[in-house]
Amino acid sequence: MAEEKKGGTAVMDAPAAKSGGLSVMPKRYVPWPEGNEKPQIWIGMGTCGTAAGASALEEEIQAWLKEHGMEADIHPVGCVGMCHNEPLVDVQVKGRPRVSYKKVSSKNLAQILKEHLQDGSASKRAAFGQLINPDEKQEPYDGIPNFHEEPFFKNQVKIVMQRCGVIDYHSIDDYLATGGYDGLKKAVTMSSDEIIEEIKKSGLRGRGGAGFPTWMKWKFARDAEGDAKYMVCNADEGDPGAFMDRAVLEGDPHSLLEGMIIGAFAVGAQYGYIYCRAEYPLAIRILNQALDQAREKGFLGENILGTGFSYDIIIKEGAGAYVCGEEMALLNSIMGERGMPMIKPPFPATRGVWGKPTNINNVETFANIAEIVVNGGDWYAGWGSETTKGTKTFALTGKVKRPGLVEVPTGTTIRELVEDIGGGMTLKKVGFKAAQFGGPSGGCLPGEFMETGIDYESLNSGGAIMGSGGVVVLDEYNCMVDTARFFMEFTVDESCGKCTPCRDGTALMLQILERITHGEGRLEDIEKLEQISGFTKANSLCGLGQVAPNPVLTTLRYFRDEVVEHIVDKKCRAHSCDELIEYVVLEDKCTTCGLCKPPCPTDALEWEKKQTAFINHETCIRCKACVMACPFMAIK
Repeated sequence: MAEEKKGGTAVMDAPAAKSGGLSVMPKRYVPWPEGNEKPQIWIGMGTCGTAAGASALEEEIQAWLKEHGMEADIHPVGCVGMCHNEPLVDVQVKGRPRVSYKKVSSKNLAQILKEHLQDGSASKRAAFGQLINPDEKQEPYDGIPNFHEEPFFKNQVKIVMQRCGVIDYHSIDDYLATGGYDGLKKAVTMSSDEIIEEIKKSGLRGRGGAGFPTWMKWKFARDAEGDAKYMVCNADEGDPGAFMDRAVLEGDPHSLLEGMIIGAFAVGAQYGYIYCRAEYPLAIRILNQALDQAREKGFLGENILGTGFSYDIIIKEGAGAYVCGEEMALLNSIMGERGMPMIKPPFPATRGVWGKPTNINNVETFANIAEIVVNGGDWYAGWGSETTKGTKTFALTGKVKRPGLVEVPTGTTIRELVEDIGGGMTLKKVGFKAAQFGGPSGGCLPGEFMETGIDYESLNSGGAIMGSGGVVVLDEYNCMVDTARFFMEFTVDESCGKCTPCRDGTALMLQILERITHGEGRLEDIEKLEQISGFTKANSLCGLGQVAPNPVLTTLRYFRDEVVEHIVDKKCRAHSCDELIEYVVLEDKCTTCGLCKPPCPTDALEWEKKQTAFINHETCIRCKACVMACPFMAIK
């Protein structure tokens, strides 16, 4: 496969293959700062890195440099995707590759800095990999693998996230040095029809969940009549466990801005909003700085790049309502109204913000735009499946060894995602049970779908949805009935209550599921769940209610025997539903130590010196405190 290098960027030719399993990864490299001899240090300081202790590491690095009379440039970067290896610190000296160190702490930081900066040899014990820039003459380190050949990254193809965790998120110069705003510079020399045609060729579909063709949305907004138009970004990422958009906002904010500006130029929009939940304070701070930088450089505001085209963006902070991820509810919230959906038509393309034509896409959709404009729609369409082109980012969480943020070609199988990239199940002796796609409105697909390629149509046929990209891996210790109950509880809390099918239908389903998990279910409850699910899907006003029953329906479709077992046998095979569990002390394992008694909050655990402990089931509240306290695993 040929490789063409452009402006510090290694851009791979589009492959002939249409599915995952490709060991090719477009890469962005930050060129060495001209005339600078100081070492460069990058610290992963996105939300995940900061939560893992990156801020304290920055202070320790500063103190170590001062103590040893050394200077270095320290850069904060976003999430590279390896959440399981945080905190991450990269170190580079001139003429050598950048080396990434994983799980850095106070215990090994000083040793890493000493070996790398004083001894001149990278610390192999803590090094994850080295990023070898083909555009610079570098002497690689022996014994340290190529960063991009590590199992977690090997089968990823990064387009949206290629700069995340690599460039300093405070620096527009880093973005420009890695090809940033080249897409905008090219777009302003093209006509609206030419831009939309490239987006059409790319096959890009909305990555917010619905999968509507992006080019068609843009064309509707472009052709709508109005004296003012809006280009809006939906950054209201509300799915539990999903953080794809946050990673882009924190790690590469200008890629979003560039995509929005190109979109505004294509549809003729003068105004823009980024609707971002207030629970993303770091992302909002970084976005505000990026907006100021873009205005200073002439990429945003009046007379952009001297073309006469003007467009500016305002950040609107949302209050955290899940329903505001629905486009009409989002627009109402922007206008200061209660975040509730409305009957369509009219659609936002003809009547949106303040009654003006409005186009809405999510963060990931916009982050693809500049690369499509620079490389062409056919290049982008070379990745992915027949029906879903390009790549998709996923927040891979749950019972996998390597959770984190990944980007793969659509069509990559669930097995490749879980086993090759995720490293397989956390517990070797506990098998894969299901993968939950699409957040609380998605569905659980069992092991028989492991060879299924991940795209919109394949997931929909199985009863799940792509959603924004959340994937939760479940094992045999996960109860599918309780999982459905958990997601339904979330949906009930987040329903706006405007329409009866969603408001009452989800509440009824939750009541039934709670009864079943409490051991009070009846066989007729299964039919009731199916009936209520069908009614809710068919009659709800917006997408939230229309897909809310998915977790219930996939549980009944693939795990019906588990539901029946809860109802008939009053048994939870996953030992997850507390009301269906009784804890017993194993006499052959109990050492009569008595360590299990003090934590019991209800004195249900009876113990006397040199006697085997006993659990009173009438007063036991199944809190598991005794299980956690017993070092001999004598309580089952």
